[in-house]
Amino acid sequence: MRLELLKALNDERAARRPAVLVTELANGEQRLVKGADIAADPLAEILDTALRAGKSRGVEHEGKNLFLTVQAPPVRIFCIGAVHISQAMAPMTALAGFDLTIIDPRTAFATPERFPNVALLAEWPQDVVPKLGLDQYTAMCLLTHDPKIDDPALLAALKADCFYIGALGSRKTHAKRLERMRAEGIGDNALSRIHAPIGLDIGSVTPAEIAVSILGEIIAALRKKPLRAEKAA
Repeated sequence: MRLELLKALNDERAARRPAVLVTELANGEQRLVKGADIAADPLAEILDTALRAGKSRGVEHEGKNLFLTVQAPPVRIFCIGAVHISQAMAPMTALAGFDLTIIDPRTAFATPERFPNVALLAEWPQDVVPKLGLDQYTAMCLLTHDPKIDDPALLAALKADCFYIGALGSRKTHAKRLERMRAEGIGDNALSRIHAPIGLDIGSVTPAEIAVSILGEIIAALRKKPLRAEKAA
């Protein structure tokens, strides 16, 4: 690999930006495609699919055998609320290979005993979330039902490029949430990114079942290419 390509790849990694190194196997020629440039690349659809999968692989394009070295930042999931649902999500996210952090200022809930081996921040979201560097490989889950705790994190996630934002609560609760966000100057396009009620509609009841539905929705948002109907919606 040429030194300038290695440096550029390392720069993208350090900045938590996705990139794909394209190698033509016949002659060893290489080029780096940064995440921001994929849409304009001749291999756009192939590169997008590879990034969504998060795996390097060989492909054939226009008679050429190529190898795609995929560099995707580790997915981070932030749960606002040290609640039963986030307790159930902790081992699931670990098995799925995602980094989980629980944020809750209520020290009676945010304890190492309730969340062993989990990154835990017993702080107010408005104090800690701005320091987290939210980006397009970040998922934000709002689970407390308390606007004082949820709303600052929601506002930060909407202003960032989080690939997933989900919020617990009924449709009535969500309608009030949208009113509060509009009062903060957030437009409807941004508000449409919120998954609410949070989680896939699988009829979940228990905290563990709700955790499954949330993690499934996060994975779908990360891996699944939107259908035409979904794009139009």
